[in-house]
Amino acid sequence: MSNNGQRAAVAGSAAGRVPGRRTFAIISHPDAGKTTLTEKFLLYSGAIKTAGAVKSRKQERVRSDWMELERQRGISITSAVLGLDYRGRRLNLLDTPGHADFSEDTYRTLYAVDSALMVLDAARGIESRTLKLFEVCREQSIPIITFVNKLDRPALEPLELLDQIESSLGLKPVPVTWPVGDAGDFRGVVDRRDGTLVRYNRTAHGAAVGSEETVPLSEVGEAEELLEELALLEAVGSGAGEDFDRESFLAGDLTPVFFGSALANFGVRLLLDSFVELAPAPVPRRDAAGRIRDLDEPFSGFVFKVQANMDPKHRDRIAFVRVCSGRFERGMRLVCERTGRVVATRHAQQLFADDRETVEEAYPGDVVGLVNTQGLNVGDTLFAEGATASPFPRIPDFVPEHFALARNGDSGKHKQFWKGLGQLSEEGVVTVLRRPEDGGQEPILGAVGPLQFQVAEHRMEHEFGAPLRLRSAPWTEALRLTSEKEALRLSEVRGTRIVRDGRGRPLALFEDRYWLRQALEKLGKEGG
Repeated sequence: MSNNGQRAAVAGSAAGRVPGRRTFAIISHPDAGKTTLTEKFLLYSGAIKTAGAVKSRKQERVRSDWMELERQRGISITSAVLGLDYRGRRLNLLDTPGHADFSEDTYRTLYAVDSALMVLDAARGIESRTLKLFEVCREQSIPIITFVNKLDRPALEPLELLDQIESSLGLKPVPVTWPVGDAGDFRGVVDRRDGTLVRYNRTAHGAAVGSEETVPLSEVGEAEELLEELALLEAVGSGAGEDFDRESFLAGDLTPVFFGSALANFGVRLLLDSFVELAPAPVPRRDAAGRIRDLDEPFSGFVFKVQANMDPKHRDRIAFVRVCSGRFERGMRLVCERTGRVVATRHAQQLFADDRETVEEAYPGDVVGLVNTQGLNVGDTLFAEGATASPFPRIPDFVPEHFALARNGDSGKHKQFWKGLGQLSEEGVVTVLRRPEDGGQEPILGAVGPLQFQVAEHRMEHEFGAPLRLRSAPWTEALRLTSEKEALRLSEVRGTRIVRDGRGRPLALFEDRYWLRQALEKLGKEGG
């Protein structure tokens, strides 16, 4: 084969397409500016023309927060997938809910990414939600790049923010850029890699990309003061060059730090340019048996999210699949490892929030939406028909912390009621629990946070046409049981209620921690 032929073969292979892909999530505490930064990435990549008035190719309104309830409440409730192209790279951006009540959706999404962009509010630094999301990233060894946002408002000192990152997260912060000025006098950032100052001109509400001016520090009026600050950084071991160790970054022990204002577009281009260079491309993943599945092996992937009714006109159901190996082709036959059933892919789509288009092919790192594929659940592994391999590790689900008794608000909507609850349970919006002794007439809904109940009520009425009525339940603690033997041992214990989730797995519910401790003692387990 000629050299040109060899290059063409590599470019057409799965491994040959991977270096140009970046699959990542943006994580933050609520109100740190995550959604604003997401929108600015779309603006700078050319996916939209004006921030604040996001338009799709069909001139319909499109947002990362696509659900009606998200727009009403002004918070992210469910993860969104945004595919965009920038500087020859394919970026798969997974926008995650910031609110703690939707932790489970965020956790599932982080399972599907190769890196994360952590957004901090410069006035608040490390907050509780940031810490929890970071712990998930550390558990998955996900590399993190940090963006300190809102420098155009009153903020903590940059050195104090770096200290918080190191002391609270155990990450070594390496500032790549450094802010010049503060609050109303925020003028730009120094790119410490080449010793230049990038000045910005504001645009109305940051709706458009403003002009930028890059000048050497030697030509800056406040150069002496800036050089003193940069020298101090070097003295405390925060150099941008020699202190940046890529292996430590990829291992999740070090984070490059960028400063700016997403709302004003200050520092956004520098962040995006650097991100596509620093963030890792997809790498081979291990299956549940510990075997590394090479990128060029036959197609494999896993479902990390299921979502119904993204298109209210068609009442569709989409399974979001992270491609892990091989080349996906629309129309190919896949097999669900859990059920052995063949999955059709004729209606495969790539999504841009609530906008979508048919996808003909995809490669490792890409996210494919399989439409109306019944029977696929979160955590399912898919393989090309004829291929044999172990499944990928199952995505853990959370044990509910809040409970409510559910009742059908319209007896004439019995079918819609149970169909809606089943769909919300499959998506992980709520966990539907049944008590065998009552025939399931009044199911128990479990949730990580109480806002999930509000989402369930809204969606049951507006998407499934079945009003949901909830009343308080007496349980405050839950324990997932590992066997039927454990369920039998606890079934006669006072203060314990045995229930089953949608997959038939037993859980024990308790009215308070006292009864939970009693149950743990009976099972010979240690409790917190």
